[in-house]
Amino acid sequence: MNIILIGIIVANVLISWKGFEDYSFMRKYEFHVGSIRSGEQIRMLSSGFLHVDIMHLVFNMLTLWFFAPVVLGWLGNFSFVLVYFGSLIFGSLLTMVFHKNDYSYRAVGASGAVTGVLYSAILLQPDMMLGIFFVIPIPAYLFGILYLLYSIYGMRAKNDNIGHTAHFGGAVGGYLITLIKEPSLLTDHTLMVILLAIPIVILFVLAKLGKI
Repeated sequence: MNIILIGIIVANVLISWKGFEDYSFMRKYEFHVGSIRSGEQIRMLSSGFLHVDIMHLVFNMLTLWFFAPVVLGWLGNFSFVLVYFGSLIFGSLLTMVFHKNDYSYRAVGASGAVTGVLYSAILLQPDMMLGIFFVIPIPAYLFGILYLLYSIYGMRAKNDNIGHTAHFGGAVGGYLITLIKEPSLLTDHTLMVILLAIPIVILFVLAKLGKI
């Protein structure tokens, strides 16, 4: 049982619970484009420890609990922290890039950080199997590709309240940080590195063409 992982989960639970009980606290530290552009950059970090409700919190923490051990086992404590917080910031930065002119845009959740850990784990151990709804088996790398493609669809459709941009930014953060920390993956898992990069390339091509 890793104390750093436990500490991150406890911090998410305590801060999120405070947000559940205190609406003004939630408003003060949530991701809000207008406030961030006014100088409250702390929201880009603090929003990653707040959640909409208990189900949102539980889903993120369970996902973190399942995949963090892979990253911890391969990269160690320091690099795990780097992946987690780096992915959180990547998610916030990408959200700012895509929503910089939407001053009313709001979001909360550890999804960017957790997705970064998930993608780091997939990159480090691409042959592991995941269970969709804990039942349907699917290779980790295929899940990673499909998830990012779904995130692109969600970013374009804008028909739900899910922070797809933060998910995608977190995945990019986890992907890049893991490759920087373990460059041998480029030769050991070349095909997987290329396959997982495809949705990232698609996103930035669509953004360049003004399709997102």
